[in-house]
Amino acid sequence: SAIFDKKWTEEALYNILDNAIKYTSNTGCIGISIVSYEMFSKIDVVDNGIGIREDDINAIFKRFYRSINVNQYEGIGIGLFLAREIITKQNGYIKVSSELGKGSTFSIFLPK
Repeated sequence: SAIFDKKWTEEALYNILDNAIKYTSNTGCIGISIVSYEMFSKIDVVDNGIGIREDDINAIFKRFYRSINVNQYEGIGIGLFLAREIITKQNGYIKVSSELGKGSTFSIFLPK
């Protein structure tokens, strides 16, 4: 099992899930999987939503950053910033892979 602060890790996961829900249509799909490795545990949040432009991938974790593609959605650009801060403070990290129009995968890695 991973070593983490339950309350704060739940907050980080909530922020990532909130985005997956916000940017995926009502008929879309969101999945969560957890895999345990020798040195860390990985939580994947996968959606088939609007996806993220390649140019935006590195910027989405900046405080108050909002892509021009999401102006019609509610938000202030703090959720992913907080999620990364929370996970980083626990010696973990977050990876993102995405394809515009096809969806995103957010992977949270927590050390054991």
